[in-house]
Amino acid sequence: MLVVLVLALLLAACATSDLPQSSLNPKSAEAQQIDELWRLVLYLAIAVFVVVEAALVIAIFWFRKRKDDDKPEPKQTHGNTALEITWSIIPALILVVIAVPTLQTLFDLASPPEGNFVRVNVTGHQWWWEFEYPDILDANGRPLTTANELHLPVGVTTELKMTSADVIHSFWVPPLAGKRDVVPGHFTFIKITPDVSRAGEAIPGQCAEFCWLSHADMRTLVFLDTEADFQAWADRQLQPATIPTDGPAASGFEIFTAICSTCHQAFIAAPEGPEVFGEAIAPDLTHFGSRTTLGARVLDNTTEHLTQWIDNPESVKPMAPELNNFDTGRILGMPDYGLDAEEIAELVALLEGWK
Repeated sequence: MLVVLVLALLLAACATSDLPQSSLNPKSAEAQQIDELWRLVLYLAIAVFVVVEAALVIAIFWFRKRKDDDKPEPKQTHGNTALEITWSIIPALILVVIAVPTLQTLFDLASPPEGNFVRVNVTGHQWWWEFEYPDILDANGRPLTTANELHLPVGVTTELKMTSADVIHSFWVPPLAGKRDVVPGHFTFIKITPDVSRAGEAIPGQCAEFCWLSHADMRTLVFLDTEADFQAWADRQLQPATIPTDGPAASGFEIFTAICSTCHQAFIAAPEGPEVFGEAIAPDLTHFGSRTTLGARVLDNTTEHLTQWIDNPESVKPMAPELNNFDTGRILGMPDYGLDAEEIAELVALLEGWK
């Protein structure tokens, strides 16, 4: 038993704090608050454990019956007012020490941000994330909208206003904030102020509330940008995509308008002026080529993976396209449209060109 206990303790200590989704390596002001509170509770719990277990071990060995002990059973004591008051006051004081910073942290995290901050509207879908920046508008008043990859400026507070288009999800990027449920018909909020020292990092996150078939593949990636890089990214994202005039991408655009636009939307620089093509019930594809991942961070966004995704989506990610309901806008997966290799290559050329 002793060997098993030692091995269990060693295995429990094997994880490192620099794992991609470790909450023990805070990378924002809010995550730092949570970490400090957790450490306070941990240290108090360790102190209580050591004192109680030490008293238990001492009692077991000091007062045990020995082989040569023929003395009668010691005098039994029932009730000790001073002792009972002491062991009631000490736990009460420990709870107060925990309760005060806990409530303070909860109130701080729940309070709305002050001053200049970035607003992002987050919508959870089965099984992807939609991010809209309502204050970052193009010349036509269209807000910056993207999917699955979230960009945040470091040193600046961002408020995520979150809801769901279908079932309950949960937004969780452990190094940046605690998890928060995303509920249909209701808004929940998270504040994130990334550390300036973390500029350039990309932090993975995922849905933390079971939401059926592809719950485990409902992931996200948060890029921490300097303010200059964030502004440059936003300026690029506000530009409309172009319509290719020749080559495979031109044929790919015809496929997009005939098939993909049934669910996907793209903001296009048409000859008559910028125009929105398609329906906004699946991820926006305007700048799909600039994203590093596809399928809600299931795969890296490469030509090979994109080809596989278009050819046989369910080989990449389990979905239920047979349950799609276009009348209600409920989409549960991308169908296999039976495109041949040439058509797939043309569509890949179009999407990769939309940077």
